[in-house]
Amino acid sequence: MSITRREFVSGLAGTAALATAPLAIRAAGDCPFRLSVINDEISGDFDHACSVAANDFGLQWIEIRSMWGKNATDLNADDIDRARQILEKYKLRVTDIASPLFKVHWPGAPMSAKGPRRDAAQIDAEFKKQPGVLSRCIDLCKAFQTDRIRCFDYWRLDDAKPYRAAINDKLREAARTCAAHNLILLLENEMDCNTGTGKEAAEVLAVIHEPNFMLNWDLGNSATFPGDTPYPDDYNLLPKKRIGHCHCKDTIREPGGKFEWAPVGGGMIDWVGQFRAFERDGYHYAVSLETHWHGGVPPAGSGMSVSEASSRISMKGLKETLAKAGAHC
Repeated sequence: MSITRREFVSGLAGTAALATAPLAIRAAGDCPFRLSVINDEISGDFDHACSVAANDFGLQWIEIRSMWGKNATDLNADDIDRARQILEKYKLRVTDIASPLFKVHWPGAPMSAKGPRRDAAQIDAEFKKQPGVLSRCIDLCKAFQTDRIRCFDYWRLDDAKPYRAAINDKLREAARTCAAHNLILLLENEMDCNTGTGKEAAEVLAVIHEPNFMLNWDLGNSATFPGDTPYPDDYNLLPKKRIGHCHCKDTIREPGGKFEWAPVGGGMIDWVGQFRAFERDGYHYAVSLETHWHGGVPPAGSGMSVSEASSRISMKGLKETLAKAGAHC
């Protein structure tokens, strides 16, 4: 049966319970985290992505970003019904909605070099659409029984200081809207947005005090900034109880400030140290593979995509790194 509008806007009793419910870990496992993968890093075919995640990776969790050529926020009721049936088929739970919320230009500011080129009218129109994007994300949380929405803080400006207070107000407003639905708003540190590093994330968290406003800690994104050390330096600056999600990928720095993505365990990030610190500090939410690296070679004749082959290699590296940290997932 397809999801109705009434179902979308109904209460969140089941969803709110996810935040405190004990994790159902697979037999023989003692993983302290919600080990996950972003679905479209494997495949745009949601059924295939879920099959790989559940049957080949042995996961119980998956992060939703896009499927069947659509961003999650563009899914219609039939798409959602189909996706829910697939999740049930593979016994997968959703960590969060990895939405593009606030990944737009800030109106009135100099044009960001990071985002797509837009004229003033387009910038204003996209900015005004964001409350609708948030509303749609809230609906998706209810449909997929998750309590978290990922967001950004606008395309990165050369100098965000004149606009930072207003940007923070938008984040506070969104967090309060989410709080009314018992949902958590996760700000991702994204190198192309105004909060890129762990240090910048700590500064934002220090002035936005809403308890449901948390960080999607992405060490790989932070590591793209020359001289940045995500762990331990940036992590030590972060309020540990306000980390609500973690994206896992790795980074190789090149001369001249350039970087390349790498499979987890194949770059400069001290993931072993980070996972040990997570356990020490009581973090128990998602560690979610966001592969990004596309160096995997599909087996001859397999029909496998480069994305899937790369994600398989990076998930293997992630599990090996977790094992080295003492977390057998």
